[in-house]
Amino acid sequence: MQAPGSQSSLREANRQRIIDAVRTFGVITQVELAAATGLSAATVSNIVKELETEKTLRTEATTRSGRRAQAVSLAASSSLGFGVHVGRRQVSVYLADLSHGVALGRSLPLPEDHRHDTTLDRVALLAGETAAEVGASLDDVASIAVALPAALVPGVSTTAIPGWQDVDVAATLEKRLRRPVALVQQADAAALAEARYGALRSIPHALYVRVGQAVEASVLIDGVPHRGANGPAGALGHVQVDPNGSICRCGARGCVDTLASAAAMADLLRVSHGPMDLRQIIQATRRGDAGVCRAVEAAGEAIGIAVANAATLLGVERIVVGGETASAGDVLLDPIRAALRSRPLLGDADQLLIPGEVQSMPEAVGAAAIALDQMELPSVQERNRGMS
Repeated sequence: MQAPGSQSSLREANRQRIIDAVRTFGVITQVELAAATGLSAATVSNIVKELETEKTLRTEATTRSGRRAQAVSLAASSSLGFGVHVGRRQVSVYLADLSHGVALGRSLPLPEDHRHDTTLDRVALLAGETAAEVGASLDDVASIAVALPAALVPGVSTTAIPGWQDVDVAATLEKRLRRPVALVQQADAAALAEARYGALRSIPHALYVRVGQAVEASVLIDGVPHRGANGPAGALGHVQVDPNGSICRCGARGCVDTLASAAAMADLLRVSHGPMDLRQIIQATRRGDAGVCRAVEAAGEAIGIAVANAATLLGVERIVVGGETASAGDVLLDPIRAALRSRPLLGDADQLLIPGEVQSMPEAVGAAAIALDQMELPSVQERNRGMS
């Protein structure tokens, strides 16, 4: 038995710390491992070599910021996790394993007023087809997480997708897929994708802002989405920015969503451009349509007020903006940066605020990470007992 505080128990703890960090970030360089764990570069290098010999970890040469590095990941795993994102007009699934040797995503478009039963049938079909593409079946899937456009827990309804009020998504999918299903707010899932694989790697305290049909946010503390006392936090779309503004669907007045949601921008453009959906608004912005660009800029101004307040209060290290409307680029981002520059305490707005890096289905990718996190990974001690 190892004495508490002994050299061997300390080394065992350091080994487990490295395994936990690799599991959290999926693929991480040894330099990043040292920063994430607080261990010296030499200690990380030695332990990684040991764990690679034991077939717990694997390494491969890579480049990071133009320099050669050693990328570390978990050794191959047969356990699969599924991430699902159900949006207003699209459903996406992403299949991955703990070692990230398997990483495959698929999407299907959805009609405007899609029904929950047919959509969840499509999720089950898409999941089965995606697993088959890697020579697996749903029997090989250990866990599933579903990202939704609103904070959804059993017994709480949402109007984010019309017709989905009081639908128990987790229970419905568990019956179809015969696997445990966790639900997550889509902004939290996308934030986690950025934390593991994108713009928020190695950034413990951050704010992720998702701008699409509505405005949502996720507050990351130590790399984990913060949960409020009564469920997910991050309702940035319901922060007041205009005390004399329109009544929001939440019942309050002058919320960010009354100025920056897809519906708000469409209302602003209805007289000059006729009916427009979010996709058409983004396309017109990219073409440089002056009127549409002004509507998107107005959305950015409203978001900027709320984001500047949140950043000042939370003291985050980085702010990432994602979601469909973020593809409008600087037309949306520049007004947010301007709001940040108006707060001297926040420092360099160009360094603080950046666009998301996970461009393909970040919500499904983040949901898959959550599904993988739910799997039981043997500890170092258990692995050692298995080898003896």
